[in-house]
Amino acid sequence: MNIHEYQGKAILKSFGVRIQEGIVAETPAQAVEAAKKLKQEYNSDWVVVKAQIHAGGRGKGGGVKLAKNLEEVKEIAGQIIGMQLITPQTGPEGKLVSKVLIAQDVYYPGESETKEFYVSVLLDRAKGKNIVMYSTEGGMDIEHVAEHTPHLIFKEEVDPKVGLQGFQARKIAFNLGLSGEAFKEMVKFITALYKAYEATDSSMFEINPVLKTSDNKIMAVDAKVNLDDNGLFRHPDFAAMRDFNEEDPTEVEASKSNLNYVKLDGNVGCMVNGAGLAMATMDIIKIAGGEPANFLDVGGTANAETVKAGFNIILKDPNVRAILINIFGGIVRCDRVAQGVIDAYREIGNIPVPIIVRLQGTNAEEAKKLIDESGLKVFSAIQLKEAAALVTQVLAD
Repeated sequence: MNIHEYQGKAILKSFGVRIQEGIVAETPAQAVEAAKKLKQEYNSDWVVVKAQIHAGGRGKGGGVKLAKNLEEVKEIAGQIIGMQLITPQTGPEGKLVSKVLIAQDVYYPGESETKEFYVSVLLDRAKGKNIVMYSTEGGMDIEHVAEHTPHLIFKEEVDPKVGLQGFQARKIAFNLGLSGEAFKEMVKFITALYKAYEATDSSMFEINPVLKTSDNKIMAVDAKVNLDDNGLFRHPDFAAMRDFNEEDPTEVEASKSNLNYVKLDGNVGCMVNGAGLAMATMDIIKIAGGEPANFLDVGGTANAETVKAGFNIILKDPNVRAILINIFGGIVRCDRVAQGVIDAYREIGNIPVPIIVRLQGTNAEEAKKLIDESGLKVFSAIQLKEAAALVTQVLAD
């Protein structure tokens, strides 16, 4: 689950990570009040107005701007709130900005220069270890750095059984070219960041940039946090941070029915039990000459209610020309799934596209008989090649 920058920073601060302080606002008037409060608490004359959406590259799209006085705060907040912000990560449709973060200006003058770094913590599934990835070249163009100068990106592997060791945090600070007070501050920063990553059951913390201020403080100026959905039962306060407005409405509806759904750009809807079988089903559709319209895993307890919910979600996509239901009856009996398909079909009413049902496993023959004798516009199959042939047939009609 993705969360907003201001939410990620609040989590980091609770674990002792120094952050760029800020206050979230949903209107220009609130933005002005937030700027006044930052002035009182942190003596920040200038503030940064930052669009809050679940995407990176906001600065390149005009979603991050510096305001030098209250009039500019009101003007810029009015421009950003309500805009359809397009960044390299949103796609051409962009995302609607409903709130902004009014953040303190931390690029203040001093004896030494400021410096931006990149630091992230994530899981390397192949190695079964956490990775601290970091670079001296932080800022908006980290993707360019990764592509053209990969030698400037370092990785530190962390065994989750023992956690981040002190020598590893010091190695990271050394490779970032720091010394003196800034070196000590970075060691503290990395240690606290890793602690936050582990304690929150996150799948990724990306801080870009990590800033060394002119007085050698180290702080998170941005925070991109992805929380592992499977760990949210331990963190109900984090689950409450979910912003449904930032997600695809169909995917939100699917999650409420405990369905794993991802929308794609094809013409054949898929309803499958099991992620591996879902991937194989999408391959079958492509071999048959179609394109998968979605990934939809109904889990191991497919019944009339889950099948009905799956139908309703798939049929919201106007590009769908056929639906392929591919169920392996291991835990669940195929005849029960077949009856669920029939009941759901009749309850929904007129389904405008052909449906192919491939059931294999326990009571597959009985399931095929139920489908064939239902009198509904449903094609049944037992073998994968039969299902592929039927997909080819209905797409050609």
